[in-house]
Formats: sequence, structure tokens, C-alpha cells
Amino acid sequence: MSSRIFQSVVVQMKEATTRALGVVDSEGNVIATSELSVMGTHIADTASILPQPGEKVSVYAGKTFRPVAGSEQNIEYAVFVEGTDELAASFCTMLAVAVSSAKAYYEEKYDKSALVKSIITENILPGDIYVHAKELHFVSDVPRAVFYIRQIDRSDVATLEVLRRLYPEKQRDFIISINESDIAVIKEVPAHTEEKDTHKMGVAMSNAISDELKIRTVIGVGTLAMHLRDLSVRYKEAQTAIDIGKVFDTEKTVINYESLGIGRLIYQLPTTMCQMFLNEVFKKNPIDSLDEETLGIINEFFDNNLNISETSRKLFVHRNTLVYRLGKIKKITGLDLREFDQAIVFKVALMVKKYLDSQESAHTNIQ
Repeated sequence: MSSRIFQSVVVQMKEATTRALGVVDSEGNVIATSELSVMGTHIADTASILPQPGEKVSVYAGKTFRPVAGSEQNIEYAVFVEGTDELAASFCTMLAVAVSSAKAYYEEKYDKSALVKSIITENILPGDIYVHAKELHFVSDVPRAVFYIRQIDRSDVATLEVLRRLYPEKQRDFIISINESDIAVIKEVPAHTEEKDTHKMGVAMSNAISDELKIRTVIGVGTLAMHLRDLSVRYKEAQTAIDIGKVFDTEKTVINYESLGIGRLIYQLPTTMCQMFLNEVFKKNPIDSLDEETLGIINEFFDNNLNISETSRKLFVHRNTLVYRLGKIKKITGLDLREFDQAIVFKVALMVKKYLDSQESAHTNIQ
């Protein structure tokens, strides 16, 4: 952040008091001050100016300090006012508010990461995107991949640092914290990047987080954004990929929106329409009449592209035995899985049933 912004605030505040005041960075170096002779000097160790628990300000070396940004253990910036009395504390509080406001304004107007976050969360008008990008010298029309990372079981803020080490180019790649467990990664990529390439990037992120922090993740990958204004749509795609993956691809840790196929269509259908479809397909008996063993045979048959010989080999059963069981399935459901068209209908029906079960489970959890 430019120290000129802070210096401007300090100069204006100086008119209200005769006391020396200023701003220090995370290392205790003066980056803005009313006394130019101390500019750039080191006046305090950050550990010394951290307030005690429950306190807003601290006193050190004849000055009153107040952190502006950071955590309870670390200071990003802190303001200081000469003196240790109540008046110094009051001036320090006012200076902290002014500096904090200036910091927020600067980040909103001049920080690329803040702009990207505003775009993906739709906190900026579409017409303003180009204006802000031009102010920041931000190239708008280059391909960018959008990843949505969700930490499973437990979350750790160190995940952000793992990703930043993986993609250290801060002017082109953006690591954005969404909430306690979710992180968005917006990465600039070459024009010829394909789905398989973004999938590999997702795998690399998943492996890095798992190796360093032992945290499981699921990562949704949107289609490429060819312009800044496309980022919000691609961001939603990446989120949707995770949501749909929880239903249809529970074993996958990296899910590309482009590869969701028919699952993407089913996910957008009303549950009433899905139930009507199941009732129409299974007129003789409901799908629930099939036991787990039978469903396992059906799924294996689909996994082997309706190849009876290969399926029987995988199931360690005789070919004639499998043919008999497929015939039995036809009697129960009215669908012959050896016929391609009927097999497609059955496959879709299984996916619809899985979707309905997930919706029912989610509704039960909410209650």
C-alpha cells in the first residue's frame, strides 16, 4: 500500500494537535509521520506495541499505539501519538479511524485483488469493471481459470499461504478468502489452456494442501473466463461443480464444470419433475424394489459400456448367469439394459434418484 495515502491523513490530522503522530508498518518502521525527521526509522518492535487482551491501545517509549489492521498476534499497521495520557489515546483512536478508512478506500480503488473479489461476489456494477480495471492497469481480456476450494473436515488459514507459495505472481494470480473454509483462486492462463490443463492445476492445489497441512479438499473448476466481466459466472460454475459433485461424483476431489454432463441438467430440474420422470420410467415396480446387489451389477454393467463378457469377468460370474440376472432386471423394471436406448433411460433414472435422495437428505438436515 502507498505510504502517501497515510501521509496525507497524518498531515491533515496534524492540524488538530501539536503532538507528533504517525503510522508504522508490520516491522515497526515509520511509514508516515508529522515529524519528517523520523520517517523510515525503526521506533518499536511490534511485540512491544501489541495491546493487552481487552485493550485497544498500548503505551511504549512515551507514545500511545493502536493497531489498524492485522490479528491479535500480528500487526499490519499501527498508528501512534506522542504522549501516554487520555488525550493521546483519544487522538490515537481518531487517527486509527482515519487511517483505516483511507486503507479501505485505497484497497477498493487501487488493489487488484479487491477488484477481483468484488467482481466474483457481484459487489460491483458491470459498467464499473472496465473503469476500475483501467485505473489499475489491469488487462481485462486474457484467459483466467477460476477454482473454488472447499476444505473438508477442518479448516486452516495456512491454506492461503500454501496456495500463495504455489502461485506467487500477485499481479496476475489471486488467492481470495471467501469464508472460514472456502477459498477462490483466479489464475491467468495461456490462451490454449484446455479442461485437462485446469484439472491438473486443481490436482496440484489439492496435493499441495494435503501434503503440507493434511487437509482434504474438494475443488470446483469453472470454464475459462475470457474477460474480467466473465469471472462472476465462472465463479458460480466452480461452486456449482462442487454442489453437483457431492451428488454424482462423490469420489472425485477435483470437479470440472465442463465434465458434469447430464448431471448438470438434472441438478437444474425441479424435484417434482424428477419424481414424475421416475414414476413414468418405473411403471411396473419402483426403483426402490431393486436391492443393493442388483444395483451393484447394474452399475458395473454401465461402467463396462454394456459389455456382458467384460462385466461377467469383473463380477467373477459366468456369462450366462449375468444374462439371466439382466433378464430378471427386465422383468422387475420393464427395461432391457442390453438395449442401448433403454440403458440410457435407466442410467438417467439412477442419477435422478440419487439427486432426489440428496435433496431429501439436505432438507432433513435443515430441519
